[in-house]
Amino acid sequence: MTSIWKRVSLGLFAAALALGPARAQEAKAPVLSLELNALQPSERGCRFTFVVANQLESDITRAAFELVLFDKNGLVERLTVVDFMDLPQGKTKVRQFDFNGTKCEDVGRVLVNNATECTGEGVDASTCIRELETKSLGDVTFGS
Repeated sequence: MTSIWKRVSLGLFAAALALGPARAQEAKAPVLSLELNALQPSERGCRFTFVVANQLESDITRAAFELVLFDKNGLVERLTVVDFMDLPQGKTKVRQFDFNGTKCEDVGRVLVNNATECTGEGVDASTCIRELETKSLGDVTFGS
C-alpha cells in the first residue's frame, strides 16, 4: 500500500510541476490595459482621464474605442468614439477626453462597446477588443 501512495504522490507532484509553468504563462498573457482613472469637471462638461498600457507583443499604430456612457439610472447618455492614437509596445500613456454637456456626477457606468480602429504590424483588427482588460479607480463602473 505504501508504494502505491508514493507513486500517486510522485505523480501528483509531477503534475503540479507541469501545470505550474502553464498557469504562470496564462497569468502573464499579453493584454491591452485600459483604466478609467478619473472624472473631473471641465469648462466643457466632464473630463475623462484614461491610463492605457500596451503589454501586447506589438506596437499599435492606432487604437480607437466606441464608448457608451450610462447615467446613474442605467440610461444611455451618449455613444462616442475616443482615439488613443499610437500605443507603443511596453509603454503606458495617459489620455484625456472632454465630453461636452456631460456632468461627471451623473455618469454611472462606461462601457467599451467596440474597438473602431486597431492597427499595427502583425496586429489583427480584433486584437484591441479581444485582449482588452479594463478597470476603474473611481466609483464609475467601467468594462467591456
